[in-house]
Amino acid sequence: MSGLGATAELPGWRLSRGEGAGEAGPFQPQEPRGAGEVDFLQELPSYRSALRRRAGTGPQEQPWGSVRSARDTGSEREEMPVCPVRELPRSIHAKRSLRDCQQADIKCLSGWNQWKRTSSKSWKRILSEVKELSSHLKLWQRDIRSIEGKFGTGVQSYFSFLRFLVVLNFVIFILMFSFVTLPSIISKYGIFNSTFTKIPPKKIDSHCTVYEPSGNKGLVYFYTYIKDLFSGSGFLEMTSLFYGYYTIDAAWISIMRYNLPLAYLLTTFAYLAVSLFWIIKRSVEGFNQNLIHGVDQFQSYSNKVFAGWDFCITDPNAAQRKHRSLLYELQTDLEEENQKRKIAERTMKEKLRIYSLRLFVNIIVLAILSGCFYSIYRATVFSQEHSNVSIRHDIRTDSANLLVQYLPSIVITLANFIAPQIFSFLITFEDYSPAFEIKLTLMRCVFMRLASIGVLMLSLWNQISSCVTDMCKACGYNYELYPCWESEVGQEMYKLMIFDFIVILAVTVFVDFPRKLLVTHCSCKLVQWFGLLEFQISDNVLEIVYGQTICWIGTFFSPLLPAIATVKYFIIFYIKKVSLIYTCKPAARPIRASSANFFFLVVLLIGLILAFVPLGISIAHIPSSKACGPFRSFNTSWAVVPYTILEFPTGLQQVLNGIASEAFAVPFFMVICLIMLYFIALAGAHKQVVEQLREQLLLESRDKQFLIRQITEAQRH
Repeated sequence: MSGLGATAELPGWRLSRGEGAGEAGPFQPQEPRGAGEVDFLQELPSYRSALRRRAGTGPQEQPWGSVRSARDTGSEREEMPVCPVRELPRSIHAKRSLRDCQQADIKCLSGWNQWKRTSSKSWKRILSEVKELSSHLKLWQRDIRSIEGKFGTGVQSYFSFLRFLVVLNFVIFILMFSFVTLPSIISKYGIFNSTFTKIPPKKIDSHCTVYEPSGNKGLVYFYTYIKDLFSGSGFLEMTSLFYGYYTIDAAWISIMRYNLPLAYLLTTFAYLAVSLFWIIKRSVEGFNQNLIHGVDQFQSYSNKVFAGWDFCITDPNAAQRKHRSLLYELQTDLEEENQKRKIAERTMKEKLRIYSLRLFVNIIVLAILSGCFYSIYRATVFSQEHSNVSIRHDIRTDSANLLVQYLPSIVITLANFIAPQIFSFLITFEDYSPAFEIKLTLMRCVFMRLASIGVLMLSLWNQISSCVTDMCKACGYNYELYPCWESEVGQEMYKLMIFDFIVILAVTVFVDFPRKLLVTHCSCKLVQWFGLLEFQISDNVLEIVYGQTICWIGTFFSPLLPAIATVKYFIIFYIKKVSLIYTCKPAARPIRASSANFFFLVVLLIGLILAFVPLGISIAHIPSSKACGPFRSFNTSWAVVPYTILEFPTGLQQVLNGIASEAFAVPFFMVICLIMLYFIALAGAHKQVVEQLREQLLLESRDKQFLIRQITEAQRH
């Protein structure tokens, strides 16, 4: 209705400002030109609402229903933004007329302006073609579109998220390989006339520098290599896969000195920063889409009824599922409204009963979490104390030793499988709305999965830092059990990564496929009652976020772990695709694509923030190993930064010390706070504008109803 001030068109009737001296408006035929129309427009509900809103603010600009002069119209035309004609919301005839006007205007321009406009159009056309070509080069583009057509955008968002993790891990691998692994390999093998230097640790007891990897010596059976492949020990322990391989302090390539310890630390910060900014960028895009759907309940109903269909669907079965999905969403909304009504009608006695029950259920949840975390702690301690104890070497002893090494991974996997089932059962007693039940259960599962990694790291730190003898305290860590504790932590992360992949593959092969065969070929009522397994998007996302958190933590201790994660997620894509098409059915409670993408990235961001904590403690607090790694000459990994700054010129040192001082930190913090307050105020202003636009939409609908009533009355008379 923003165009009512100039022209209002409705089927079978046209209201315009008089186009001649003798013309009259449709309702007041004797008025002068434009006057009758102004009086008529002042009767619109939107005009009266605007007058009421501005009654106490004094004289301001005229409402949008008032008459505008031809000069204003001409100025608007001159200030109209330049955009492709095909993107304008106008009819074909109007677009052709506008194109002819633009071409006539171009002829009146100077040669320089004509060249600028032509080159701008050519450049935009080239960018559009390059963008279209790059969309065809995306990984799994055809497969993801096929999944989107058969199962909708909710399932497609999971596979797009999986593709994002493949690309992210590949970028992290490129960073670690280019700045850490490649310089070490080049310098050790003398490529490009390169050499390396090793600086022995100073003021360190000799027993702290002893490191004898458990490599295979003498005659080795074939199964030993398989055991080493799964455990990360043996022949893999001193390869570039783990931290202990990188023992050089500087690499000389021609005349250039490459500081490997500093590069190792800065590359760690770089891959964490790249992950953080990339996730935030995608989260902002998802938040903008999710904000559109976060409207009031009335608009939510309208969106589902008039704009809820997924036009990407091409499969008839998927169309039926989408019908059921929309029906389920409407039923859920009605159930939530009914739940709100029940909450409003609760008596004090009912509130006391429900709150007491919720408190009791949360105590049970905390007890379950505590039991799981304590089991992980005990399993980790037992594994670290008994995994290297082996009197004789045969296949039975080595298999038992491998099982003991994988004991923390097994306990974590069992806890991640059993605890969510109990949470889903307990949530039914808490009397929440269906939407809140899903969110609360997911947050409990997220906390369970990600906190289990933190408990594992705490257990390892407890073992690493436990020193009883004076010789151990001289080293700063338990050198007898962990001569190179960084490699030990890297092996634990490696085993978690491998075991997580084995579990995903085994569940698909030994659970999903047999269940599909039983449901298809067995008519037993019990089997049919179980039915096919639902493809739960949220559970599958938690699986890969759990694995990605392991990768972020383990990359510092195992620089090539991102390459393993890239291959792992690449294979998981095809495993999940086959499982979705042949063994699973879509979930009865589908997730909207916009909210799904935002939820995936929020959970991933939580995993990244969790990864900051153990990495920060490992880098800045725990003493580095004195027998291996690039930081063996420093007390901690972070100590390489001040040591490097001392080598800078005096002026640069003073600048960096000033930046690190309180005199710079306090004003900088105040400026950051002011910037944050500015953006918060800006967000509040934007929110008010959005509310005004929503109100204007409602007023426009009332204006249309008012005009239709006036047309009907005019036709009757």
